[in-house]
This record gives sequence, C-alpha cells and structure tokens, in this order.
Amino acid sequence: MDETVLEERVINKFPAPYCLESSPWLQPDFSYLTKKQCATFQDRRKITEEWLKISKVIILGDVAAGKTCLVNRCCRNFFESTYKSTIGVDFEVEKFSILSVPFVLQIWDTAGQERFKSIAQSYYRGANVILIVFDLSNFPSLFNCKKWFDEALGANSGSQPFVFLVGTKKDLVSNVCYKNIRADAVKLAKELNAEYWGVSSKSGKNVNKLFCRVAALSFDEIISKGFESDKRCIAIGDRLGGRYDRSLTKEKKAGRKCCK
Repeated sequence: MDETVLEERVINKFPAPYCLESSPWLQPDFSYLTKKQCATFQDRRKITEEWLKISKVIILGDVAAGKTCLVNRCCRNFFESTYKSTIGVDFEVEKFSILSVPFVLQIWDTAGQERFKSIAQSYYRGANVILIVFDLSNFPSLFNCKKWFDEALGANSGSQPFVFLVGTKKDLVSNVCYKNIRADAVKLAKELNAEYWGVSSKSGKNVNKLFCRVAALSFDEIISKGFESDKRCIAIGDRLGGRYDRSLTKEKKAGRKCCK
C-alpha cells in the first residue's frame, strides 16, 4: 500500500450505499473483470504511471449549499463555519488504494453564483461522477437540483457519469424534519437515476463513506472497461463476466429498507 494513502482511503470491501431504496447501483462487490485486472496489477512489482487511474468528480449546487465544506471535510478533515464563496472553480486531489491499486479522485468544487457559471461550466466536461449538493436546512435548494443535473449532463452528452444527490448540513435539522425532506430527496434521486446521501460536513458524518462509495463505483467501472478494451489481458479459456447492472428491478427493490 502507498504510505501516502490514509487508512480511511484504503478500500478492500465494496462500500454499501447510504440508502438502498434510492440507489440505482446495488451490486454487492467489485465486478469479476475488475478483480481480475487488479490481480494483474498486483503481479507487477511496480505499478507504472500508465496503470494509474483517475476519476473526475464535479460538485455542483446552489450558493451556500455546502459544497466547499464538503470538499474540505473530505480532503483536509477540516470544517470552517465562515462562509466564503468559491470563485470559478477550486480543485483538490484525493488518493485512494482500492484492492491494493492506487486510484485518484480529481474533485472540482464549482461556484454556485450565476456570474461564475460560464467559467464553472467549462469544467463540467469529462466528468466520471457528478455530485449535486443541496442544503437540508434550506428546502428550496432541493428543487434547483434538477437544473444543475440538466446542465451537468448537457456538458457530458454521450457518457453516463454516476450521479449523487447529496443533502448537507444534516446536523442543522431535527430528525422529524429530516425524515420529511429525505422522502422528497429520495423521490428526486430516483427521477435523476442518482444515489441519495445525507451528510454533515461539520461533524463529518457520512462524508468519508460517501467519497469511498464514489471512488469504488468509478474505480470498478474504469478498471472493468479498461480490461474489456485491452484484449492482451484476455487469454483463451478465461471466463468473462460484465460489470453488474446499474439498475435493479422494482421487484428486487421491494421490501428493502433505508437510510442511516
């Protein structure tokens, strides 16, 4: 393991979703192809730069929705209550070790202010993961998430990035209030084919789990696709299995309970 990778960034078991009923991706483990490719990596004495995989994550949402605080808690384990608006975009890199293979999230924190939108939108392209953030203590911010979703997908036409709907500032709402907001958020997440998470950047609750989930899903897709496109890795007699479907039938979802 790379000594620069924090212990909480080491992933050897596939992270579970926050809310089973609001996730389109319910595979229980990394795909067969990913495991096979990782075994190939591990056989090498040194993983060269050509094997280093990177996932681009863009974070969008209204002004003061908690985007920067979310990034700070993830990348620096730090929380600052004083609000400072992002100008254009900010950029962070977070290292992971997944199945003993190095992996990097490029995290782009975009401005929510209208006057910076043209700057921020130029960074939407090429996203592997889209995090749409709203403020659980500011209910109207949830209704703007569809607009952010449409803009992000418009810049990534022809691709299928993973989409997460993230409610921040969970520490500011009562349990009763959160339950009501969560129901609407889960409904919207299903409409967007996204996975819902409720987090608190102030306490750190669920933030690390969220980004580990983001890293694992994007890693699984990037590695398995790389295996499929690299015919040199396929030998006669190998058993091939595609990655797990992102969708789950309503019958399979029925009866599943949610949310931590």
